[in-house]
Amino acid sequence: MASLLARSLQRFARVEAREVSALLWAFSYFFALLCSYYIVRPMRDEMGVAGGVDNLQWLFTGTFAAMLAAVPLFGWVSSRYARRRFVPLVYYFFIANLLLFFVLFRSDLTHAWIARAFFIWASVFNLFVVSVFWSLMADIFSNEQARRLFAFIAAGGACGALAGPVITTSLAVPLGATNLLPLSALFLLWAVLCVQRLAAWSERAAEAAPVTPDSASAERPLGGGLFDGIRLVLGSSYLLGICVLMLLFTTLATFLYFQQAQIISEHFTDPAQRTAVFAAIDLAVNSLTILMQVFLTGRLVRWLGLPATLALVPLLLAVGFAALGVAPVLAVLVVVQVVRRAGNYAIMRPGREMLYVVLGRQEKYKAKNFIDTVVYRGGDVVSAWLYAGLRGLGLGLGEIAWLAVPLAGLWGWLAFALGRRQTRLAQSHRRTT
Repeated sequence: MASLLARSLQRFARVEAREVSALLWAFSYFFALLCSYYIVRPMRDEMGVAGGVDNLQWLFTGTFAAMLAAVPLFGWVSSRYARRRFVPLVYYFFIANLLLFFVLFRSDLTHAWIARAFFIWASVFNLFVVSVFWSLMADIFSNEQARRLFAFIAAGGACGALAGPVITTSLAVPLGATNLLPLSALFLLWAVLCVQRLAAWSERAAEAAPVTPDSASAERPLGGGLFDGIRLVLGSSYLLGICVLMLLFTTLATFLYFQQAQIISEHFTDPAQRTAVFAAIDLAVNSLTILMQVFLTGRLVRWLGLPATLALVPLLLAVGFAALGVAPVLAVLVVVQVVRRAGNYAIMRPGREMLYVVLGRQEKYKAKNFIDTVVYRGGDVVSAWLYAGLRGLGLGLGEIAWLAVPLAGLWGWLAFALGRRQTRLAQSHRRTT
């Protein structure tokens, strides 16, 4: 039965029979996480627009401040608990948050600050749960397995990101958007079950393999201090390069997000219409992402190599921003946004996570979490205020789009260089083991 399932899966991923259960649990894990997030994402985007497009930079600043508070807490938890315990603890925390917001939204409290708090919380929630997911994937799978399996695993997230908007679109009107928050919490509980099954698989795989320092310490607490992530990043040119890569990514994504908010607010005045448009964009993005992840991403890494694969999306986005510079209209915006997000989820994100599999466990959890949260949201804040400043100087959407073109080119060059560095590190690691 297992061999039959393996042969069936091999049409989509080069999986070995011993990896089938881990692959399916990882697929299911990412599905549950992103389904949980995408149930609440349209609520977050609508609250951001309803609060005023001109105030978005303040919400981004609030999100960054929340990240600064959350990262030391994560460092404390990961230093004292083994991964089998601290990963579920992260998800239990966010489950409690979802239920708290459910109670607040169901109460008579309708203050705007609750909506703003939810926007900030949802932005933190997304980055943290996904960062922890990919840290675990980089920890339990080897570099060779990552190149074969990460694209298919990422497709699980795309399926969840497709199911989430479908659930919201179908149930938000008859049940009310607020009543979907407990359902989002249930999907996080599903993710916890997947974590436990993956941890068990990893332990069995470690028992069957030769004992190495990494495998022997896999289920021990990471140790160290609250701010190890910052220290590790500052001491590594490779990790600093990933930081710059993340900053360029967030700058361009934020520019496009603000342009999306501006154009959609000008075309649609009804909040329900805006929520429907955001959900429709999510559906288009995630449908395209699934097709690319299942049929294209793994082949791209094999055909082009990791460096060229990482550079592909930035170069496509440079073309997209040039198109927006010529015609900053809704149709072009939607096409560029769909292609950018699908390319990021299907190609750039799995490739970016492969950069970490050649590093140690401290870097995979603490440094990676710092980059995925504080650096990510720090880039959001800086680029949000930069965008507001450019608008304040009188620059239009088209002119800002042209300014983004060389940044996309720089992003592509750095992505290629980091891909080559990862390949050299992987080769060096193989020679020493």
